[in-house]
Amino acid sequence: MTDEDIDDPEQTELDLEVDQPVDSAADSNIENPQPLAEEPLEPLSVEALVESLENVITERDDYRDSLQRLQAEFENFRRRSSGEVDQRIAIGISRLVESLLPVLDACDAAETQGLEEVAPIKSSLEGALQKGGLRRIEAVGAPFDPNQHEAVLHETGDGSEQLVVEELRPGFWWGERVLRAAMVKVRD
Repeated sequence: MTDEDIDDPEQTELDLEVDQPVDSAADSNIENPQPLAEEPLEPLSVEALVESLENVITERDDYRDSLQRLQAEFENFRRRSSGEVDQRIAIGISRLVESLLPVLDACDAAETQGLEEVAPIKSSLEGALQKGGLRRIEAVGAPFDPNQHEAVLHETGDGSEQLVVEELRPGFWWGERVLRAAMVKVRD
């Protein structure tokens, strides 16, 4: 192959020719190569070594800072994710409890009508929900609080503080949050 062949970009095949048989003694030199005669390296100056060391230390510090930043970001992500999961679970449970409140209302209405057969069901359901954190809002006789009470009827009184005089539908707390406001009649 000539130099022109190597420089030719359109050449698509490589022609190999073996003219001499392979010598096994030459192969042994490949296995045990002799070091090439190199020129001895010039010793580095102290200033160059110090500069190289400073560069390595700077690079190490940069990597350490990056790693610490990444670890902090991951820890924040893990903490945030855990909090979001807990919050979603709490919201799901409160929705389930809220969907059971009409059952408690129906049990209250049945007891008001004199049907005592629903009392065991009502007490069992209330007991299970109370273990989870459900509490009734004490409304009658309490000062009116729009965060806890929903006033649907109003009657005039002596004009001082607004008081709840009748509870039309019970309200409930779920933990520290009002799950459903009590429907009440208020007197001025």
